[in-house]
Amino acid sequence: MQKTLIIIKPGAVQRELVGEIITRFERKGLQICGFKMMQLDKELLAIHYAHLVEKSFYPRIEASMMITPVILMCIKGVDAVHIVHHMAGKTNGREAEQGTIRGDYSVSIQENILHTSDTVESAIVEVNRFFKPEEIFDYTHNNHHFIYANDEI
Repeated sequence: MQKTLIIIKPGAVQRELVGEIITRFERKGLQICGFKMMQLDKELLAIHYAHLVEKSFYPRIEASMMITPVILMCIKGVDAVHIVHHMAGKTNGREAEQGTIRGDYSVSIQENILHTSDTVESAIVEVNRFFKPEEIFDYTHNNHHFIYANDEI
């Protein structure tokens, strides 16, 4: 099973969408194995968004991500990285398809509700960036046999 990172951004926290977002992942059959609230700082954001730090719009991202604390989740499931990234939708909320989280709740490229890991490799790095090993819990849902076929897990 894969593990992946989700950051519910300050805009979603302010708009009180946290519960709806969590519910969508749980209803899909994905399992929360790590969960916490954190106030991001400039240092951590510069590491997380290292590929954007030199862009002219980076200060806007940095300011937006520090308005309120964020919700961090580690989600587990078969092909979780792909499923979570697909459920999030395109980065630009105006282009995201209806039915995706961004397509349903966002009309902005920046204020786009959540961050999700885009590859298995980045998921490993990002989960380790935001969670200590003891903050990730390994347990089995009692409904796994209703979510996956025996040969899928």
